[in-house]
Amino acid sequence: MRYRTLGRTGLLVSEIGYGAWGIGGTMWIGGDDRESLAALRRALELGLNFIDTALVYGNGHSERLVGQVVREASQTVYVATKVPPKNLLWPARPGIGIREVFPYEHIIRSTEQSLRNLGLDHIDLQQLHVWNPEWNDEEDWRRAFEDLKRSGKVRFVGVSINDHQPDSALELIETGLIDAVQVIYNIFDQTPERRLFPLCQERNIGVLARVPLDEGALTGQITAETEFDPRDFRSRYFRGDRKRQVEERVAALRRDLAGVEGDLPEVALRFCLSHPAVSTVIPGMRKVKHVEANLAVSDKGPLPEGVLRILRNHAWEKNFYD
Repeated sequence: MRYRTLGRTGLLVSEIGYGAWGIGGTMWIGGDDRESLAALRRALELGLNFIDTALVYGNGHSERLVGQVVREASQTVYVATKVPPKNLLWPARPGIGIREVFPYEHIIRSTEQSLRNLGLDHIDLQQLHVWNPEWNDEEDWRRAFEDLKRSGKVRFVGVSINDHQPDSALELIETGLIDAVQVIYNIFDQTPERRLFPLCQERNIGVLARVPLDEGALTGQITAETEFDPRDFRSRYFRGDRKRQVEERVAALRRDLAGVEGDLPEVALRFCLSHPAVSTVIPGMRKVKHVEANLAVSDKGPLPEGVLRILRNHAWEKNFYD
């Protein structure tokens, strides 16, 4: 496992982190707590030291599993979590004021609940789970973050940027008030490279690359015939003819990658790690075999420039979250 510095925080984090949405047990169906705990423990054994979760993942269930494993670990493990919007709307909607989404009291109360779920005395990175640039100058989130850091309950702060809207955080970064951003970045959505990543590098802001496998599309396992449990988040994400679209796009990608070393998930993760702005990539992992395969990618380093040129031709403007 290789490590990178998480921006100005100075934290040395594993290039592959652990995205803990899938172990929450509510929106990703089919997981098993024993299997999830085994996967988390195996990840730490292999050198992973950064886990990203959220209060809303299974209404705290993900945080409780993460906390259990972190508390028993012999090594330092950095934990990031997120404050859910009070109105429970993802993404943030234009025109809705911060008092309806992130009032001061809600940020403090949510953080304290996360600390109880985790069983830890501090959170390494606390994030707002959505962001609206209309809130840049609002007092509530600024004061809440300042007070949480001053109290020692939170070490560093950031935001999880709305789906496929990387530019919505540019002005926020310019304020100098956050330490990290979390953003969708993968072979299909390369838009953070245009403006967000250069600014993060200039301002020394940590970058968490989320959805590196596009909710499973870039595993290469989804076909037009794939079926998901109706309760599963993916049944909505891949609704209609979207599975067919994915199958066609992945087939084209594989044709262009013929002869390139590694399977598609490996190439997808190495794509994210090939950009120097990225501090850590946080794929979801519920099984030990996926942990072992994903964490092995770090040692293979960035992709060759020739492969990156191929992948740049496969950017795909879409929003399956709508």
